[in-house]
Amino acid sequence: MSSENRRTSGNPATQSQINQTVKQQREQKRQEKLAEYQRQLAKRRRSKLLWWVVGGTAGLAIIALVAASFIFAPQAAPTYPGANATGTEIDGVETFDLPNNHVEGAVTYEQTPPAGGPHNAVWLNCGVYTEPQANENAVHSMEHGAVWVTYDANAVSDEELTTLKSKLPATYMLLSPYEGLDSPIVLSAWDHQLKIDSADDPRIEQFFTEYWRSQNAPEPNAVCSGAIDGPGKL
Repeated sequence: MSSENRRTSGNPATQSQINQTVKQQREQKRQEKLAEYQRQLAKRRRSKLLWWVVGGTAGLAIIALVAASFIFAPQAAPTYPGANATGTEIDGVETFDLPNNHVEGAVTYEQTPPAGGPHNAVWLNCGVYTEPQANENAVHSMEHGAVWVTYDANAVSDEELTTLKSKLPATYMLLSPYEGLDSPIVLSAWDHQLKIDSADDPRIEQFFTEYWRSQNAPEPNAVCSGAIDGPGKL
């Protein structure tokens, strides 16, 4: 027999008080259980909310990182249709008919910078240079279809130089400062040359479209790497 059943009294009034006390205790226990359940439920809700906040914040952070990787990623070098020479006339382009024999020692060129002519047997590896380069090696690179972009370091600002670089392809291109230019920027391909005043000139893209990796170069499709690096190569 349970303890509650043992709590009896022969006096009806007393028994009624005992029964009322038992009901109160049961109700109190029920209320306590209900309160504990509500506390646990609220705790679980707070935990879920916290994980949602943490997860949402982490997700937003990942999205921000991915977006930043696209926004701040270095701009890809432009591409031009190589071997695309069509004879298109570009305003200001000078044309020549120059020999392409290999020689030793220094060469005196008719153009500044040269647009072809006798040159060293070793070509200059294509790329960006921060110092002037030997004409004889750079001309050999042009023989392979490279375009040599030269600039007057005293006339071209850092901002303009950045603009100029953004228009250059990743291969078969030489960029270097050059002393004694009569224009701020000069673009040279074999037998062709264009002198311009600004890196914003749209003829830069036209020149590369017409003469970059031209099949009219003496040795088209020959490599533009694997030879020598000049001073200041980046």
